Amino acid sequence: MANIQSILAELIQERDRISQAIAALESLDGIDTRPSTSARQGHTVSAVARRRMAEAQRARRAREQKSSSHTKATAPRRTMSAEVIEKIRRAKKKWWKAKKAA
Repeated sequence: MANIQSILAELIQERDRISQAIAALESLDGIDTRPSTSARQGHTVSAVARRRMAEAQRARRAREQKSSSHTKATAPRRTMSAEVIEKIRRAKKKWWKAKKAA
């Protein structure tokens, strides 16, 4: 147990030493890995700005809907005849019978 404690203490010291070295190198390069204050705090948008954004989005959606409704045609729905459905059903029954027999 004492051996594990000594290994753990050495690893903690090594971690602290590496953290200090990283901080020193970052300060030389001008890199700051800490999040900026604007990233930590929420960006507040005024009610007027929110209203303007909502109106603009509604206008974009209306333009999109208007342009797509005329150009988009629905394809005719295809249905299979009763004979084809029966043929598929018989073939599937035959397939299952062969599979169960194997």
